[in-house]
Amino acid sequence: MCRQPAHYRIITGGQRKKTDNSFLMTTLKTGISVVVPVYNSAPQIGELAVRVQNALEPYQTAFELILVNDQSADNSWSVIEDLAKKHSFIKGINLARNSGQHNALLCGIRAARYSVCITLDDDLQFVPEDIPQLLTKLNEGFDLVYGTPLKQQHGLWRNFASLTTKLALNALMGTEMARHISPFRAFKTKLRDAFKDATGDVTLVDVLLSWGTNRYGSVRVQHLARATGRSNYSFSKLVLCAFNMITGFTTIPLRVATINGLLCVGAGLILLAYVFYRYFENGGSVPGFPFLASVIIIFSGAQLFALGIIGEYMGRMYSRTLNRPSYIIESIVTSDSSSEDPECKLEAMLQQSFAPDRPQNIPAGTLN
Repeated sequence: MCRQPAHYRIITGGQRKKTDNSFLMTTLKTGISVVVPVYNSAPQIGELAVRVQNALEPYQTAFELILVNDQSADNSWSVIEDLAKKHSFIKGINLARNSGQHNALLCGIRAARYSVCITLDDDLQFVPEDIPQLLTKLNEGFDLVYGTPLKQQHGLWRNFASLTTKLALNALMGTEMARHISPFRAFKTKLRDAFKDATGDVTLVDVLLSWGTNRYGSVRVQHLARATGRSNYSFSKLVLCAFNMITGFTTIPLRVATINGLLCVGAGLILLAYVFYRYFENGGSVPGFPFLASVIIIFSGAQLFALGIIGEYMGRMYSRTLNRPSYIIESIVTSDSSSEDPECKLEAMLQQSFAPDRPQNIPAGTLN
């Protein structure tokens, strides 16, 4: 086993007691880190790498492409290994289990070495050629810039689910900028310090980034139709994502339960006034089983609704006490390391991160 200092030894997504989530977070250098979560995207990874390289080379600054394989079912990891071993600007990270897009993004963001970080999907619906627009906007004094689609190339239900998710984010972030959120982002990497201790298997990168700044910006960018395959985000998954946002990062549902309880108390007082009115006006009580049954059903439903919300929060509290890792790294591959020993790769990666900048030998325009 590769012997390392105690604070570098564990590679389970940063799960290492008090310093767990900072084990990949290094001293930042001037440059650009592009993070791409990969899932079943073997056919387009090579094209993605070429286009990212071509978009960033004109800046004459150091850059890297971090490809995080989220346990793809195809040969995505083999493709990433081949690219990373041949080209020094590409770094591959293979997760031990499917952790979800946002957890994979979190892993890549924590591994970034440069001062500016860009996130991009692997399906090339957002094009790397629009990266300069985000960087230009970022230089206007913003900490976080989103690439907002001119027109989304999704179906009706998918667009509706995306709108639901953005409304949930709007409630969380307290700004209209939430409506412009997309997976295409550029931000100052130092924002990750705001969530360096974040753990758990429910991760939402946009919420985490909002912890570190309120200086948001957006630019209009292209959004192309998906060339191959289909999106892994179905309508139900997006609705579940919105639900996780609301219950995992805000107390809004508890406030809704409180308001619901107050409304039920008000309705009860109105019904009590009606009962007294019938008694004094007509000399008798309110007749009929349907009336009584309806009242019981309404108030019982309100109680069960409130209990359900409280139970959801208690379940999330219990889940967080388990201290589950957001992700588990199985292997890391770069141009000067093999992917056989994860601990040795981590050591090489950290040494490279703290070493002085070296000129990158990158062939322009193509990847062999």
